[in-house]
Amino acid sequence: MTPHLAIPVSEPTQVGEARRAAARLAGEHGLDETLRGRIALVVTELGNNLARHAQGGRLLLACARDAEGCRFEVLSLDQGPGMVDVNRCLRDGFSTGATPGTGFGAVRRLSSDFSVHSAPGRGTVILSRVWAPALGAGAPAQRARVVHGAVCLAAPGETVSGDAWAVRAGDDGVSVIVADGLGHGPGAAEAADATVAGFLAAPAGAPAATLERLHGQLRATRGAAVAIAALDVGAGEVVFAGAGNIAGRLISGVGDRTLLSQHGTLGLQVRRLQDTRQAWPEHALVVLHSDGIATRWSLADTPGLLQCDPAVVAGWILRDHLRGRDDATVVVLKRA
Repeated sequence: MTPHLAIPVSEPTQVGEARRAAARLAGEHGLDETLRGRIALVVTELGNNLARHAQGGRLLLACARDAEGCRFEVLSLDQGPGMVDVNRCLRDGFSTGATPGTGFGAVRRLSSDFSVHSAPGRGTVILSRVWAPALGAGAPAQRARVVHGAVCLAAPGETVSGDAWAVRAGDDGVSVIVADGLGHGPGAAEAADATVAGFLAAPAGAPAATLERLHGQLRATRGAAVAIAALDVGAGEVVFAGAGNIAGRLISGVGDRTLLSQHGTLGLQVRRLQDTRQAWPEHALVVLHSDGIATRWSLADTPGLLQCDPAVVAGWILRDHLRGRDDATVVVLKRA
């Protein structure tokens, strides 16, 4: 998936800016006129909602193409006031202002995947994902054993992100990689992209062994902090290895465990890498993020969030814990 474009929305003219940015991105990925129209309506409705009702609102736009097709993703993030009853707000005719009250429900109907989490006084995160070809709501997730969502932002003032990530499916689960190129800007992006390309091209293997191979491949770059997690559904286990400041967490409603990386930078200098194994409880989420996100965060006070689409969880974490001075990536995975 491309890094997300972040567009602040606090007044109506910014809604038009977001709609034009979405049109450009959809056109670059070859989406047809019908799908571009659906995306424009989603962006307009979510943008208008931010401009009218929200505080600290922004829209995040991204697009990805893979074996399933092309998916266009819109995330709406705000800091408040939040919704007391999300289901009531989704019903046509409900409005807290002088509007017909059909926009929020329309977004759900236009979306292939739709998910929302809101808390009074804490704000809202909304996901709308449009698939091409239209596969129907949740169709990819129904076929996968592990589902994922992510947010990736470039550092302020940069046009490319020095972070990169990827997920690769296996026979009984997936492997995920997050790479943070040293520094930011084009040089960091080159290192991170080379890391992900090497991961996708390599045969499946243990995370530590894969990192050892990538270490040699990255010597021609400025280097990167990298972590890999292999999630095995059948064994109920996560195998993790990392070098540098990529954080990993295993979170459920009753536990929060850290996945530890070792010191070092791939391509420059690392200690001997080792795999660590953790039990993966049935309802636990795996979260990996770069150091653009503050590490001291908790989801213990957000009931219901863990049941949302992983992209909503990633957006919630980024919204509340973005440092705001570096590239930032959050990847969240859970059982389908």
